[in-house]
Amino acid sequence: MAGAAEDARALFRAGVCAALEAWPALQIAVENGFGGVHSQEKAKWLGGAVEDYFMRNADLELDEVEDFLGELLTNEFDTVVEDGSLPQVSQQLQTMFHHFQRGDGAALREMASRITQRKCKVTATALKTAKETDEDEDDVDSVEEMEVTATNDGAATDGVCSQPEPSDPDAQTIKEEDIVEDGWTIVRRKK
Repeated sequence: MAGAAEDARALFRAGVCAALEAWPALQIAVENGFGGVHSQEKAKWLGGAVEDYFMRNADLELDEVEDFLGELLTNEFDTVVEDGSLPQVSQQLQTMFHHFQRGDGAALREMASRITQRKCKVTATALKTAKETDEDEDDVDSVEEMEVTATNDGAATDGVCSQPEPSDPDAQTIKEEDIVEDGWTIVRRKK
């Protein structure tokens, strides 16, 4: 009987690791070193910390799991998760823990396998500022063209997105002299 409990705990541990490794917010934090030079080690430690948290608190509510994960990411990786993934990961972990409590190893195995299959590689890219974009326009080799398909009431238009028409004919427009050299825009009152 002790062997079955150990197997279930190992499956729960594997499921926790799969859920955390598939979490894009954590992937980005680790990949970009938000946790410092030891980000990889912190990510591995995080799996054990989450497992221990569930083992010490048998009747957790979803918001408690969310708070715990959010606090860990904030404290260890200086990351605030605002992409809506925190409730999803918390729900996955809580569901896995319920399977563990019932001793349902098959459901744990299946859930961990499904999470691992859906795992995708996420990378964060820096956005270019207006100055960097202007500098890049001089370098022809670095220009990358993109084709955009936008749908407007069911009709697809390739490469062109219609500009919204101003609703107010007296709408204020920004004039060239209103843009200051450092990127700020002077806002003037309507007359």
